[in-house]
Amino acid sequence: MLVACWSAKGGAGTSVVAAALAVLAGRRSPHGAVARQVGEHGPALLGVPEPDSPGLTGWLAAGDDVPADALGRIEVPVTSTLTLLPRGRGGLDARRAGVLASVLASGVRPAVADCGGGLGDAVVALAREADASYLVTRPCYLALRRAHQAPLAPTGVVLVHEEGRALTRGDVEGAVGTPVVAEVPLDPRVANAVDAGLLVRSLPRSLVRALRHVT
Repeated sequence: MLVACWSAKGGAGTSVVAAALAVLAGRRSPHGAVARQVGEHGPALLGVPEPDSPGLTGWLAAGDDVPADALGRIEVPVTSTLTLLPRGRGGLDARRAGVLASVLASGVRPAVADCGGGLGDAVVALAREADASYLVTRPCYLALRRAHQAPLAPTGVVLVHEEGRALTRGDVEGAVGTPVVAEVPLDPRVANAVDAGLLVRSLPRSLVRALRHVT
């Protein structure tokens, strides 16, 4: 199974949500899980050093001559139940993004793709092939307007909840045309865990409670 997390606007919390979903999926699966990094913050967010490998950009750019099992050679262990497929350097070639999605979706381990806040061709191609595509957003007019205009139709919305926002859950669902599957509260403990590099190993309970029914 492949889950894609994306946002129409940066700063929504997509990478944190994707990391938490990957951790939870790894805990539940007897085979562990794979975190796929398209955004820029994967290794640091997961508490591992930036790997010195071509990453997914290299795999995508290499063309059809590179076998699917070559992905396993660039995986980075994070915990006993989670590995990371790092982005690598440079831009993402969209021509084989669908192939990548198919490989990840057909594996025995659930895979969670952090697609970040950009909607490039590679991100769109991958998210369209995913079993579930989650828009991560705050109740922000500009973000919702961009999401409505995006070339992707999410299967669900993960709403990052902020006190004092004028827009409600119903407003978000009406603007996007997709149900909210989880509400993640802004929690300073999450920011502290990210800053300390401990998000994966000490997943805050607020994230666990909010996302436990999503994976």
